[in-house]
Amino acid sequence: MKRVAIFGNAGGGKSTLARELSSISGLPLYVVDKLQCGPGGSELPHAVYLESHEKLVEGAEWIIDGYGCVKSAWQRFEAADTLIHVDLPLLVHFIWVTKRLVKGFFATPEGWPEGSPVVRSSIGSYRVLLPCHRKLTPKYRTYISEVADLKKVYHLRSKRDIRQFLAKLKLDFP
Repeated sequence: MKRVAIFGNAGGGKSTLARELSSISGLPLYVVDKLQCGPGGSELPHAVYLESHEKLVEGAEWIIDGYGCVKSAWQRFEAADTLIHVDLPLLVHFIWVTKRLVKGFFATPEGWPEGSPVVRSSIGSYRVLLPCHRKLTPKYRTYISEVADLKKVYHLRSKRDIRQFLAKLKLDFP
């Protein structure tokens, strides 16, 4: 496990999982939102993001959390040796986006660029939940089944799966 892509629908706990995985494994963590946005959540030019992402993906070790865009996501999946698909029930994703929104009134969510617009970002998350569930999630499922013989694949479908995955990693990385 040297190049890890963590992906799935909004609000699935991917960022929390990525931070814990980085802490356990010692692999450096990169958050796509921070590559795409500057302080205050201002979006950087897309070409700048793509260049930064491409350089990052060429690196020897990383955990990358986030989506970015179609081009960068699939580039990352191909470069990764380990894929972690967080695929919780849609209702859980919805509840966790709401939880992040409420917490965001008191503090910037961990891993987000400082001063990020939490309400606007949460509304964006709500908007992508159903389209992602209907369109991307089936593509993710197909992809991980196709590459399961070539890469380490973890398909986490519940909070319990996430806890068990992290507990096993703690044993693998003493």
